[in-house]
Amino acid sequence: MHVLDSSAFIHDYDVDGPTASVPEVREELTDSAGFRFDAASGSGMQVQVPGEAARRAVRTAAKATGDDRELSETDRRLLAVAHELDGTLVTDDYAMQNVADELGVAVDAIAQDGIDERRDWNFQCAGCGREFDESRDRCPVCGSDLSRKRPR
Repeated sequence: MHVLDSSAFIHDYDVDGPTASVPEVREELTDSAGFRFDAASGSGMQVQVPGEAARRAVRTAAKATGDDRELSETDRRLLAVAHELDGTLVTDDYAMQNVADELGVAVDAIAQDGIDERRDWNFQCAGCGREFDESRDRCPVCGSDLSRKRPR
């Protein structure tokens, strides 16, 4: 089962076998990409809403990799469906690929090369420079914003 992100429809990705997506992907698409989604759903593509257990697994994985803030709700739902269906996620989104790796979900990249390695991001304070392993709204020491930083 291939679970299709919006990039699959934008790049007219051709897949043999069963496919799935989420309703939110259709909302992201315009013009011919939207027509491709409609045609796929009309010819057997499964349009699925993920269950709560799979959504919790995605939240846990995204926090573990530090990609939680980078994912949209649509991204989270696609990851959850791929996890639920033991499918292959079709996407070019790096953060989604990173979280998919943490979940043990296979990925097919479309127009970009897939990731070479999974990254667990660190977060650095813009004010005092301290680093943290997990994302927070503000630095607990000085109150400045935190930014995502590639670990060494």
